[in-house]
Amino acid sequence: MEYAKLLRRTLIALCLCAALVAACYFFVDRPVAYFVHDRRSGSDFVLKDLTYPPPVLEGWAPVVLAALMVRRAWGPFRRWEWALLAACVSLVLAEEFRGTVSFVAGRDWPGTWIDDNPSLLKDGAYGFHPFHRGSAYGSFPSGHTARTLAAAAVCWIAYPRWRWACVLASLAVAVGLIGMNYHFVSDVIAGGFLGAFVGTYTAHLCGLAAAPEGPRP
Repeated sequence: MEYAKLLRRTLIALCLCAALVAACYFFVDRPVAYFVHDRRSGSDFVLKDLTYPPPVLEGWAPVVLAALMVRRAWGPFRRWEWALLAACVSLVLAEEFRGTVSFVAGRDWPGTWIDDNPSLLKDGAYGFHPFHRGSAYGSFPSGHTARTLAAAAVCWIAYPRWRWACVLASLAVAVGLIGMNYHFVSDVIAGGFLGAFVGTYTAHLCGLAAAPEGPRP
């Protein structure tokens, strides 16, 4: 019953995500991209710094997972170790899912920085090109946001008292990505939903949704 309820909520969230993405595609993405482009300033380095944590954390995830496997030889995981395991697994899975969705969507980027890729700001290119290979069509969904929400969702479920930190971290990455014109608003929304889905299911599979404090087998 727990997973049936989770699945129903997932389907509702997918519908909401699709509606938000469609609305942003037609009414928000281009105006925001042009607005940001016209108002870029010398303080961009602050926004850029906000985008660094997700790939850094993903890079360390395999090391942490290996360390946890060694640690398991000395006894059952404690709750925080299960949460760390779930967060690392979610980070990796979110990026894999993101790659698949990105290939299916094939969306142009707001700006040009990958092998002279077509973009909205340089060529006026705007749209989806399903099943186009290559990083030039990888704007949708945002991988940075997906990885951030994947880890944040695990923390949200495992430690409700830290939900404020999850919200702040997610907003910081989103602001950095949109403020640097690395992604459209709808890319960030879709990446956020994708990461949240992955993190939520991983946390449930690790028993974090209902497990009490203390050691688990």
